[in-house]
Amino acid sequence: MSTARAPHLVETRDLEDYPLGREDRLDSHYFLPWERRRWLNSEMRLKGPPECRAIYFDLICASYDQAPVGTLPDDVEQLAKLAQVPEGHFRALCALEYGPLYKWRPCLSEGERRIYHPMVLRTVLEALSRREDNRARNDAANAKKRRQRLRGQLAGYTPELAKNDAALRFIDEWLLAEGCEYRTASWVERGMAAWSNHILDLQRRRI
Repeated sequence: MSTARAPHLVETRDLEDYPLGREDRLDSHYFLPWERRRWLNSEMRLKGPPECRAIYFDLICASYDQAPVGTLPDDVEQLAKLAQVPEGHFRALCALEYGPLYKWRPCLSEGERRIYHPMVLRTVLEALSRREDNRARNDAANAKKRRQRLRGQLAGYTPELAKNDAALRFIDEWLLAEGCEYRTASWVERGMAAWSNHILDLQRRRI
């Protein structure tokens, strides 16, 4: 049952929590994945009036720019404005069995009532997962290049230290923690000194 048809049917304490927060965004995504075959064979497409199907799709697109992403406000007036449809006409469409809010569900997000669609949530979660995977791959590639450059800098001081992977990782992480943006010779030398102090501390603990 759509929120527009029964806006007060579900008490707030009975609402399921939406799994994403306002900080979860997809601002860099200019497209949304659309399961063409699933849509072509869905009840909404096969039974919904053309106008309702168009508004239904518009609201899905609008939900990607909402906070949290993938949700819509639980307010008919706001929904009508998002759909660019007169509120009275929007309410009438929502009263249909296959209205523009078909299968949208109420939820709770950081204390606020919202509505979401399970299909939209699934595609949003997949998009966020892909983004995190890409970010992890980029971070790993950047770290590899950064450490390769650092290894070359260390080799200019002592080849033995440059071959020491533990020292390389320690100095690299120390420079990051210190907020070093440009790895000049003086910064690298300070990193080497921090590594030497680290080794001395370990040796003292063993005594």
